[in-house]
Amino acid sequence: MRRLGRWIVTLLCLGALTLAVLMFVPTLLGMQRYVITGGSMTGSIPKGSVIYSRLAPVEQLRVGDVITFRPPGYTTPVTHRIIAIDPGADGRLAFSTKGDFNEAADPWKMNLVGPRQARYVFHIPYVGYLLAGLAIRQVRMVLIGLPALLIAISLLWSLWRQAGEDVRRQEEGEAPSDAGSQA
Repeated sequence: MRRLGRWIVTLLCLGALTLAVLMFVPTLLGMQRYVITGGSMTGSIPKGSVIYSRLAPVEQLRVGDVITFRPPGYTTPVTHRIIAIDPGADGRLAFSTKGDFNEAADPWKMNLVGPRQARYVFHIPYVGYLLAGLAIRQVRMVLIGLPALLIAISLLWSLWRQAGEDVRRQEEGEAPSDAGSQA
C-alpha cells in the first residue's frame, strides 16, 4: 500500500512538473500566452486550449496566419485566422479575419495598432480549463489545502508511530530512538 502511495505521489509530481514546464518555458522564451474561451477556432484550436504566440512585425503577417488581437468594440482578445489583407485608406494594411469554425468572416476590417502583432505558434489543448479553474478561490484553496493536509496527516502519523515505538522500547528496557547526546 505504501509503495502504491509513493508511485501515485511521484506520478502527480511528475505531471505537475511537466505541466509547469509546458506552461512557463515558452513564456520565458518570449512567447505570449492566451486561453481560448470561445469555440470559433474549433477544428484547429479546441475551446479551453492555451495558445502561445510570438510577436511578429505587422508587415510579415500573411493570409492564413492565426493572430490574437482586440477587435473594434471588444475588451477581450480574439484569436482568428487572417483571410485577406488589403491596403487601407490611410495607407496602412487592413486585415480581414475569420474563426475557422465560423461560417462567415468577421464583420470588421481593422488596422493593427502596434508595429508588432501576436502570431500563433502552438497550443496545448484543454489546459485553459485548468487555468480558468485556478481563478476560482475555492479551487485554489483545495489545491493548496489538500496537499498541506496530507503532509500534516503523514507527519502526525509518523510522530504517533515513533512515539509508540519509543514507549514499547521503554517497556522492554531499551533506550528510546531519540536518546539525545550523551554527556
